[in-house]
Amino acid sequence: MSRGDGKAWSGWPQSYRERPPLPELAPYVSCVWVQEVAPDSPPFAFQAVPNGCVEFVCVLGGLPHVIGIQSGLTRELLAPGTVMVGVRFRPGAAAPVLRTSGGEMADLTVGYEDLWRGSALPVGEQLAAAGSAREAARLLEAEVLRRVRAATEPDPVVRSAVGMLLVDPAHAVRALTTELHISDSQLRRRFRSAVGCPPKVLHRTLRFWGFLALAQAGPLRGRSLAALASSAGYADQAHLARESVAITGVAPSELLAGIERNCGENHIHTPTYQPLLRARESTR
Repeated sequence: MSRGDGKAWSGWPQSYRERPPLPELAPYVSCVWVQEVAPDSPPFAFQAVPNGCVEFVCVLGGLPHVIGIQSGLTRELLAPGTVMVGVRFRPGAAAPVLRTSGGEMADLTVGYEDLWRGSALPVGEQLAAAGSAREAARLLEAEVLRRVRAATEPDPVVRSAVGMLLVDPAHAVRALTTELHISDSQLRRRFRSAVGCPPKVLHRTLRFWGFLALAQAGPLRGRSLAALASSAGYADQAHLARESVAITGVAPSELLAGIERNCGENHIHTPTYQPLLRARESTR
């Protein structure tokens, strides 16, 4: 197999591209993605910001694994020529597929073999034999579809709550129990089981991703941090700065500078960013 898709790298050391999932997967999956490191580049220091989601991932030539939701920034050194494909679940939608609590998967990377005995090697070999990274992503998506068809529906209360958190970045947490006619303790319990974290933590995560979407792809791109903070649902710029340091370890200006330096035109986050941008546009 040609590990990459034969693209001209144009000086960028790596690329990351998302696309929407198959329609049948849409209630469960937010995107399918491919990440590639240029064959002639130095090792790439990849950093992932917590996104509140479970992901099925495979580095081509290796075995697939499942990454539970992460509570902090994760770092990984990717070798030149690395090709990685993934399927990202919507918050709370992976638990019935994995047949385990989201809380038990939090901050863990679990081998496919540990979840489905005898499955890791065939899936890994199939992906490695694909003709391109795009085809490997399609094959992983088909494997996820097979798992989804054998699963139960996601928790409907959690799904409704996640939708509310998505569309109201400033105040939704306080309204969840009233709108959903459920006690705070019951909602927290169901969130820990389905998502792997309390509603407030997911809300914080989605709000920060809303900031990233506005800063990189929204109508406020290039505007001041104060304007971005307000539109993303923060009290002020200082609130955004505290959250950025707590979540990523760096100030928002430093984070955005690093994204601009390492990502640029070779990163496509449209399936992740579009719902966040629509929600923030509707509340302006």
